[in-house]
Amino acid sequence: MPLEHAIPHIDNTFTYHAPKPGQPEVYELIRSHARVFAYTLEQHCPASRELERAIEKLDEAVMLANAAIARHG
Repeated sequence: MPLEHAIPHIDNTFTYHAPKPGQPEVYELIRSHARVFAYTLEQHCPASRELERAIEKLDEAVMLANAAIARHG
């Protein structure tokens, strides 16, 4: 399909978005809060498949939050 017929959100999704001023600090804030939560989960949940999945989902949430900032911030 020629690019002139591309769906706009596809272009936005698959384009590099250089950080704007202030964004790297927000990315680090999100990661640092997620890190604390991950340690909290690790301390209070038994080692299990569910714990691993919770940490994987937390990682996914951080990535999606950062993508939202990069693509729409």
